[in-house]
Amino acid sequence: MKKPGYTYILFNKRNGALYAGVTSSLIQRIAQHKEGTFDGFAKKYGINKLGYYEVFDDMRDAIAREKQIKAGGRAAKMRLIEKDNPTWRDLWADIVR
Repeated sequence: MKKPGYTYILFNKRNGALYAGVTSSLIQRIAQHKEGTFDGFAKKYGINKLGYYEVFDDMRDAIAREKQIKAGGRAAKMRLIEKDNPTWRDLWADIVR
């Protein structure tokens, strides 16, 4: 049975620090980032605003996409955010409706 997955990009402010990740539960994982549950890069730099995400039917595809996103560099991550979210709005409210 396939397990769904999500890739996401977080930011702390427009054109600020970025973090790309993968998860099987987007709402739970973004809530953890917002609460600062885990120590690490995202918590250290206050990176907790959801700027971009993708949904996959299979977690393996999400993991492969995360690797592509991370390999693409900063400019590529910024283009992904700005393509569908040009105002750099925190998409958190959209996913918890």
